[in-house]
Amino acid sequence: MAAAVIPCSSMQLLHELKRRARHAIAPVLGIGIFGYFAYHAIEGDRGLFAFMRLKDQVVEAEQTQREIAAIRAELDHRVALMRPDHTDPDMLDERSRMMLNLAQPDEVVIFTKRQKATVGTPVGVPLPPLR
Repeated sequence: MAAAVIPCSSMQLLHELKRRARHAIAPVLGIGIFGYFAYHAIEGDRGLFAFMRLKDQVVEAEQTQREIAAIRAELDHRVALMRPDHTDPDMLDERSRMMLNLAQPDEVVIFTKRQKATVGTPVGVPLPPLR
């Protein structure tokens, strides 16, 4: 008879847990779904951190593009100086000396890191005069 005195049996406890679980499942599921989307909005392939990395890459690419454009403009200018319709005599003289590795006997030639001498033709062989 002692068992009949306990007001809460295991069956009632199980029923009460099921009833409360039914009320709690929607908020727990909602929090889980919200957490999933919030995590991927920050860490995902198209999230906030990926956007910041992509923004840095765009800045680097724009800087590289500006450097390449400056180099191209310099090369375009040098090519324009070598055009047959208006050849710059100084540019022609510079290029012929560098490519043929020739100089006047009374000249001193100093090579920088940017210029390379070609092997074969000795320095000091006179160049024909410019017309």
